[in-house]
Amino acid sequence: MDQKTGAAAMLAIIAALGGFVLTLTGSPGWGLLVELLAMLLGGIGFFMAASPRVSGAVLSIVAVVVAIFGVGLSVLGLFGSLIF
Repeated sequence: MDQKTGAAAMLAIIAALGGFVLTLTGSPGWGLLVELLAMLLGGIGFFMAASPRVSGAVLSIVAVVVAIFGVGLSVLGLFGSLIF
């Protein structure tokens, strides 16, 4: 039985990195939404990895950690755009 990386874990890491890109290119609101989506997908991917045929638990955890940092960066970006 071969293990395959779950789609939710892959989408979670892509969304987490995409949220960073959105925030750093001047769209912190969209970045925040994408980071929240990444955390949701990371949680789903983590629980899907409980199946013996699906891997990606570590990738999901990394995605959630990156998304948490991204949320902080997005919130700072939102405050900065409101002030300036």
